[in-house]
Amino acid sequence: MSTQLSSGKGVVPAHGDAIRIVPLFETSGTPTVGAAKAAPAVAPLLIYRNGPLLTAVEVFTIFWGAAWQQGPNVALVTHVNQFFDFILGSPLIDQLAEYSVPGKAIGRGRHTGTLLLPTPAPKHTTTDSAIQHMLQHEIAINSALPQPTPNTLYFVYLPPGVRVVQGGSASCQAFCGYHSDISGQIFYAAMPYPGCSGCTGGLNAADALTSTSSHELCEAITDPIPGQGWYDDHNGEIGDICAWKTKHVGAFTVQLEWSNKAHKCI
Repeated sequence: MSTQLSSGKGVVPAHGDAIRIVPLFETSGTPTVGAAKAAPAVAPLLIYRNGPLLTAVEVFTIFWGAAWQQGPNVALVTHVNQFFDFILGSPLIDQLAEYSVPGKAIGRGRHTGTLLLPTPAPKHTTTDSAIQHMLQHEIAINSALPQPTPNTLYFVYLPPGVRVVQGGSASCQAFCGYHSDISGQIFYAAMPYPGCSGCTGGLNAADALTSTSSHELCEAITDPIPGQGWYDDHNGEIGDICAWKTKHVGAFTVQLEWSNKAHKCI
């Protein structure tokens, strides 16, 4: 995939996607230059582009690398899976119903399973292409993974110490996560470990991961092929407009999302 990301903004890559990212945040409480540039400069308004929506999302989590089976990371895996068990049937998903369109009513989803994938382990740096290759390979040969459907969303979590390079930019240098698609058939989110202050936003690792995961979850539901669902040419997707504004739903930290109906982040 040919993409160039800069200052929290995505430009249109070769296959027509408008990839968006979770920008970095400074622990001082002010956004980085990238996050500031990602803030709305024009009044937000998401417009539907007639693309697919994940109307009953089915999330499958993949924890890639042996490090997820060691020490405190084991508890983090449990926390993230409990987050999806709860959040996919919560008011966070209910609020997305305003983005339903005729024949595509957005409702609650479910967490269909999880996989610890120790090998082939990502090294110090991995790429979006490598993540796509891993997904396609495991879907083809690993019966533990569900086959992709119009509602399947794979969340790929990278272990501590592994940065992700996507479109010429890297995690913990320019972004904290993103979602994309493979040929409009496989929908996924890439979630690097929040191993820098710019990707924790003053939160602990567990809360940072659920916050950024909720950002990508809501964006993938409403815009699974980036730029072809609900999108704003000036401000991006539903989560971009509200980056690093958080609340609690149940016991979990999530990000606020833009509401066209309320004209604000909710």
